[in-house]
Amino acid sequence: MPLRILLILGALTAFAPLAIDFYLPSFPVLAQVFATDVERVQLSLAAYFIGLAVGQLLYGPLADRFGRRLPLLFGVGLFTLASFACALAPSLEWLVAARFVQALGGCAGMVVSRAVVRDLCDPVNSARVFSQLVLVMGLAPILAPSAGGLLLVLSGWQAIFVSLGLFAALCLLLVTLFLPETRPQHLPPAPLGGALRQYRLLLADRAFIGHVLTGGLAMAAMFAYVAGSPFVFIDLYQVPAQQYGWLFGSNAAGFILVAQFNARLLRRRGPGFWVSRGVAVYLLCALLLFVAALLQPAVLWPLLLPLFGCIATLGVVMPNTSACAMAGQGAHAGSASALLGSLQFAIAALAASLVGVLHDGTARPMALVMLLCAGGAMLVAWRTARYRPDIAAGVAPARG
Repeated sequence: MPLRILLILGALTAFAPLAIDFYLPSFPVLAQVFATDVERVQLSLAAYFIGLAVGQLLYGPLADRFGRRLPLLFGVGLFTLASFACALAPSLEWLVAARFVQALGGCAGMVVSRAVVRDLCDPVNSARVFSQLVLVMGLAPILAPSAGGLLLVLSGWQAIFVSLGLFAALCLLLVTLFLPETRPQHLPPAPLGGALRQYRLLLADRAFIGHVLTGGLAMAAMFAYVAGSPFVFIDLYQVPAQQYGWLFGSNAAGFILVAQFNARLLRRRGPGFWVSRGVAVYLLCALLLFVAALLQPAVLWPLLLPLFGCIATLGVVMPNTSACAMAGQGAHAGSASALLGSLQFAIAALAASLVGVLHDGTARPMALVMLLCAGGAMLVAWRTARYRPDIAAGVAPARG
């Protein structure tokens, strides 16, 4: 895949983590500004997850019917406008609504990026490309919290959303100028009226759903960490907002490094093989984190070590589950990508909300939700391994 296209896809895929991680340090400030508490501010995060889950179902059929470019241009434009609307929010309710619309626009980049990779690559090369995309998009969680904390101190919380709008506008320009249409010309446009039927077929595909749920539960554990870490780091352990970004970024760096190592692992075995190994390590790290949270240490590092292991292991789990799920979905890559993302972010929204519901002034709710998600991912991965052994070997038959 050309480097130019890879970089554009990485920027588009980074929309979701950037729009999440960039404003995390502002949670305590937003609570003060809107005269509420951090738990209610977390509603803006849950609204974003719901928007991602709903919006992706819309863009999938559109990408299969009209190609990849047109829905992408619309979505990025919507994200740009909604970002500026967030900056103008006079109330928490306005911010929550604007975040929902922002997610409806941003998820276009996620859907179309996966579809473009499927258009251009076979399953094993798709897993390698997804690993490379992690390198590009992984800069978002490394740099975003630190940059967000700095903007918060220098210019206020509104500057965070203005910056998101400017970033989206730049991406809109790059897509317009440099991203070609990749949907294979020999494939007839998929009728919009058949979208529900196609989603039913995908939901009945046990291998597809198994890989989607495995990746979704693993990602849900990560977003439980995203939702809970501002309180645990900043409020519970008194980490300054600026330093929070460095702690958050160190975990993202582990994610990136392991994802690049995953590309080397794929030279030996197929993506399905490494999914089962990755979720086992993930479950072990989540168990250690939960034990540390139960002990309520006086310092932060006993929690940081297993947290690093959890997030880093996603560098194996996420690219490979995406590649396995998208294998053989050629004619309906847009719908498959949409359903994959929608289900995964729906699970993530539930996990993030559950952290808030269980809030008890300790790190235990975050650790418990992460452990439950990791255990679920392990169980689903074990059951899914019996389906499509061709993917584990690195060879998958095409279905369109």
